[in-house]
Amino acid sequence: QVQLVESGGGLVQAGGSLRLSCAASGLTFSNYAMGWFRQAPGKEREFVAYISVSGSNIYYATSVKGRFTISRDNAKNTVYLQMNSLEPEDTALYYCAAGSLTNIMRTMRPAYWGQGTQVTVFS
Repeated sequence: QVQLVESGGGLVQAGGSLRLSCAASGLTFSNYAMGWFRQAPGKEREFVAYISVSGSNIYYATSVKGRFTISRDNAKNTVYLQMNSLEPEDTALYYCAAGSLTNIMRTMRPAYWGQGTQVTVFS
């Protein structure tokens, strides 16, 4: 059974930082590209960041570029999202996902989703 378990969310003041982690099990992690998405209340889920299997290809949503950094550790079956200079607009439920370039970035229908971790940024 595939599981993606996010952690690291919380309440943080604007300008602060958080580091999200997503631990994967039940799949060959090094075969999957990984992504982060988020969904704010009343809004549709949106793409945040993508990292390829090897980590050599990385893409970000315009809204987070320069502030967020995605990385992965294939030995630990974990993907990370370092979030700096957080803004109230970053408040959302953050999900990690496993899939491919196409289903993460184009169709937004990855093979697997995590359950999400809440990030709340107050001013």
